[in-house]
Amino acid sequence: MSETSAEDRIWTVPNLLSFLRLLGVPVFLWLVLGPKADGWAIGVLAVAGFTDWLDGKIARAFNQTSKLGRIIDPAADKLYVFATILALLLRDVIPWWLVAVIVGRELFVACSFPVLRKHGYKALQVHFLGKAAMFNLMYAFPLLFLASHTGWYADIARIVGWAFALWGTGLYWWAGVLYVVQVRQLVTSAKKE
Repeated sequence: MSETSAEDRIWTVPNLLSFLRLLGVPVFLWLVLGPKADGWAIGVLAVAGFTDWLDGKIARAFNQTSKLGRIIDPAADKLYVFATILALLLRDVIPWWLVAVIVGRELFVACSFPVLRKHGYKALQVHFLGKAAMFNLMYAFPLLFLASHTGWYADIARIVGWAFALWGTGLYWWAGVLYVVQVRQLVTSAKKE
């Protein structure tokens, strides 16, 4: 099997996990906003976080990386983040300013996409810092969700959840700034050639 055909694979275990994660997004939204089945919704988020970690491990360990995987894995992550912040905002679990800061970062990075395309580049590869930010946010939201309840665990979940949320949001912005700097460096070096 040639290297090119291996990169074009669709049916890999990591891609299947990413597809399943994508299917979980509407289920999560329905659980949170419909029947308000919070325990099940947190379970969906936990499974999404675990499969996000697992698909990357499997892809690297068994040489199952693919072009599709590099697209749908971060897309699934972003979709979960947006679905989760929307649901938690509508349920008054998180404040609007946190949503604005996260969405603002996405808009900031999105401004670099036309520049990349104009110079013939596709989206840059996901940076480790971006993965770390996503990891923090994927753990912050279920914890903040738990913090909105009245059980013995609420105070602990609130402290740890906000720690993950603030750290993750800071890393998310840092990764976004690095992304834009990389775009600028690519464009500058392309102009010199």
